[in-house]
Amino acid sequence: MLSRIRSAAILDASIGRRSSSFRSSLISTPITRNKVMSSKTDFKQDPHQLLVIPGPIEVTDEVLYANAHPSVSHMSAKFAAVFGESIRMTREVVRTTTAQPFLISGSGTLGWDQVSANLVEPGENALVLNAGYFGDGIADCLQTYGAQVDQLHADFGGTVDIAQVEQALRSKKYKVVTITHVDTSTGVLSDPQPVADAVKRVSPETLVVLDAVCAVASEEIRMDDWGIDVVISASQKGLGAPPGLSIVIASEKAMKVFDARSKPVSAFYASWKRWLPIMKAYEGRSAAYFATPPVNLIHAYHESLSQITKASPSLDERLKLHRETSSRIKLAAKELGLSQLPVHPEIAANGMTALWCPDGVKSSELLPAFLQKGVVVAGGLGTRKENYFRIGHMGITAINPERGDVDRIVNVLREVISAATSKR
Repeated sequence: MLSRIRSAAILDASIGRRSSSFRSSLISTPITRNKVMSSKTDFKQDPHQLLVIPGPIEVTDEVLYANAHPSVSHMSAKFAAVFGESIRMTREVVRTTTAQPFLISGSGTLGWDQVSANLVEPGENALVLNAGYFGDGIADCLQTYGAQVDQLHADFGGTVDIAQVEQALRSKKYKVVTITHVDTSTGVLSDPQPVADAVKRVSPETLVVLDAVCAVASEEIRMDDWGIDVVISASQKGLGAPPGLSIVIASEKAMKVFDARSKPVSAFYASWKRWLPIMKAYEGRSAAYFATPPVNLIHAYHESLSQITKASPSLDERLKLHRETSSRIKLAAKELGLSQLPVHPEIAANGMTALWCPDGVKSSELLPAFLQKGVVVAGGLGTRKENYFRIGHMGITAINPERGDVDRIVNVLREVISAATSKR
């Protein structure tokens, strides 16, 4: 018995020494963690794997530093000024002077709820132009809130024919028509301008809703000029901030439709009745409360918007650089014998590239190979998810050649595909 007690004591002491040694090693081993910096110009984020999925994306050091802003009251005058300016700069990115932005904690998906709950009343008709997985999503959301949904499905990798859109608009009265600007599942770029033009000609009372989560700040959007009534986005893609902010911009026409609704909004958190006074108060530099905004994320978003709207390169130059980066990556893929999911080059997104895997190779085999080389890419979505993979090239990856992100993507793509095909 005593020997067992002594053995247990020796074992406990041994574990204690090992635990102490482990704790000491944690303390003594250098950890790649940034020290407290005196200013954002001193701050450099830790080395990490290159994140090139179609969102979240790499963010600048200044944005990440802003996200580490000391905690402040969401009711403070200083925060109200930051929030208010963020609202104003959001308008600039989508080229509108009069639309109402809503900046609310949530993912881009919350934008679907906002449109479905605030603009479409139960029993009203909605037309969804479906170019992929995210078309399915917004259709499902609209139906959840009671809309009668018709869908025009594009062939896989294609876009909906505008003649079909016009025919559908003539067939019945639609409250909204929705377009996925870039379907993140396929990399297909749909042109919203012809759709908006068709609505003006055939059914001018219909609202044009643009799901631009994977398009804002990487694709051209001219909300006022094109007649877009709602733009849905999120913070973590072309807008270059961490995830967690749902961004919806509603035109004056859309807000009038909202004001004229005959039934109460069928949502609580997503209700513009609750959020509109908040947005107007903050833009007027006066804080108001319904639900706590993501204070630190708003600071990060503000910093990113400042870079997009007030710094070099300009917004137009950024869009041009996205196009150039996209062309370079797509050309490298073509030279490797890879085909894009979009069936025509002109309908391929500029902020991401979706590529079919080589014959006999699954995306679940390619992703770990990229990861071993320090590059994070995304697999497919939906029923064909094993057959293709996706590379994101938005924000600083696309516009800052000094980082070398594009060179690295191209080099690693060549290495991974060469290794995969050589094993067949």
